Amino acid sequence: MSDGTAGTTTIDGLDVRLEKHRVELTGYCYRMLGSSFEAEDAVQDTLVRAWRSYDKFEGRSSLRSWLYRIATNVCLDMLTAGNKRARPMDLSESTPLAQAALSPRPENTWLEPMPDTRVLPAVQDPAEAAVAKESVRLAFMAALQQLPPKQRSVLILREVLAWKASEVAELLDTSVASVNSALQRARATLAERAQAGADAEVSAPLDAEQQKLLERYVAAFEGYDMTALTALLHEDAIMTMPPFDLWLTGHDDITGFMTTIGAACEGSRLLPVQVNGLPGFAQYKPDPERGGFSPWAIQVLEISDGRLTGFHFYLDTERWFPLFGVPLHLDGEPDEVEQGA
Repeated sequence: MSDGTAGTTTIDGLDVRLEKHRVELTGYCYRMLGSSFEAEDAVQDTLVRAWRSYDKFEGRSSLRSWLYRIATNVCLDMLTAGNKRARPMDLSESTPLAQAALSPRPENTWLEPMPDTRVLPAVQDPAEAAVAKESVRLAFMAALQQLPPKQRSVLILREVLAWKASEVAELLDTSVASVNSALQRARATLAERAQAGADAEVSAPLDAEQQKLLERYVAAFEGYDMTALTALLHEDAIMTMPPFDLWLTGHDDITGFMTTIGAACEGSRLLPVQVNGLPGFAQYKPDPERGGFSPWAIQVLEISDGRLTGFHFYLDTERWFPLFGVPLHLDGEPDEVEQGA
């Protein structure tokens, strides 16, 4: 990040000090923006601005607080266009299988997935780790996108990052009363959305029953056993496939789709990934031209009451697979591919 001017004692080692904050800043910007790549761009912009203006940093606040101020301004500028990223079920009613059609929407429509390692700093406290994971889950992220940008910032800083109201007020150049009012309105909006649909109930780390459920899911999906898959799905389970706006609800329509329009997924292989505080998989379909398996989707699974309540397929493999650090091709015949870590 150096522009070649580093050499004075005031910024000696600044790169290293700034870099220590990258993961938590990426988590903050991701919650603000709902986009994996925009969040990383925002953090890079934040760190570059901090580098260039460090001589103006007077130390009246901590370096961390100063970086959050810069990051907030960057995100608010990026949100002035008013785009609210969403999931398919936030935009339309579910489609019966008989009317299913794959209609894509522009990339900037969608709430995007994010690897845990890029947004969740390592913490020792299990309770703190659980809160952090819950705060990047898809349902919570979708609810955040419904808030006006400044309410969004206040809620994240106060509820997720546990800042004091006075600290948030200073960061936003406003009053404590204004911060408290914004927080109340944000909480009310999230409470309304919570009544409309339950979030995933996933332990951090997974408990024994949840781990067993995932093992059964892998066996059912890779074996394309619709009877076994139906047994794992909640009767109101949801399947989405961004960038397509189609979403299906209920195990009959989901398994019906998988054996008709989605039949090419038969014989797929799954490699586990950690995504949005939830279990997930990189899915590979058989590649009849090259042999082996080609990337198809990053799957994000939601679990509640011992069953799968949602599974979401993000299909832009050229973007997602490098982001998650998984290969763009698997070699071998179906029975030769081993599960990766």
